[in-house]
Amino acid sequence: MPTYRDEAVVLRTHKLGEADRIITLLSRQHGKIRAVAKGVRRTTSKFGGRLEPFSHVDAQFATGRTLDVVTQAVTLHAYTEPLGGDYSAYTAGQVILETADRLVAEERDPSLQQFLLLVGALNALTAGTTHGRRPASMIMDSYLLRAVAVAGWAPSLSDCAKCGVAGPHEAFNPQAGGMVCRPCRPPASALPSPAVIGYLSALLTGDWAATVDIDERDQRTASGLVSAFANWHLERGLRSLAHVDRGR
Repeated sequence: MPTYRDEAVVLRTHKLGEADRIITLLSRQHGKIRAVAKGVRRTTSKFGGRLEPFSHVDAQFATGRTLDVVTQAVTLHAYTEPLGGDYSAYTAGQVILETADRLVAEERDPSLQQFLLLVGALNALTAGTTHGRRPASMIMDSYLLRAVAVAGWAPSLSDCAKCGVAGPHEAFNPQAGGMVCRPCRPPASALPSPAVIGYLSALLTGDWAATVDIDERDQRTASGLVSAFANWHLERGLRSLAHVDRGR
């Protein structure tokens, strides 16, 4: 039976039979992989807790007829334990996993940028950003903007998203694709402050230094815009977003 190795993050699992699980992973080289972990639910399993959601592993797979089989897994980063003890980080992490799962829809379609964004977000949640620790909801919002942008739906935060006329503009509309000029502005568009737009730009580019002094109210406003933007482009809402505490 042919085998291959890859570095991957476990996105979700579900039970199969009495002792097995189907594991869905996002890998560095092979994109999304669905594979069977045999006997993993037994207390004597050699995998232990290495194939739980958030686990970052170096795994070996055997190619199967319908589903591949996990034959070996070595932990690279055990994100599960630190996230499990922090409600805000855990719920933000669940949003990140769900988003990665949704954005990489096709199995075996290499998605290196999405994989690197996912690992970077989990690192930031557990160890801090390149410019110190940030609230979990802030890291989640940055990941959402960047992951959706990599998927082809980058928000326009300066020029009008509909007609392209140079900004700055006053209104933001998720359905339109970001900032819109007055002639193009759909009804019920948001009117965020320049500080909110500057903060969104920092999240999109990963400029963590620019997020240090953000006002809490502006952060909550921006977070709502990010959620609306991501949910619109994913076509159906992210279920895990309902559990995120944006007040922390």
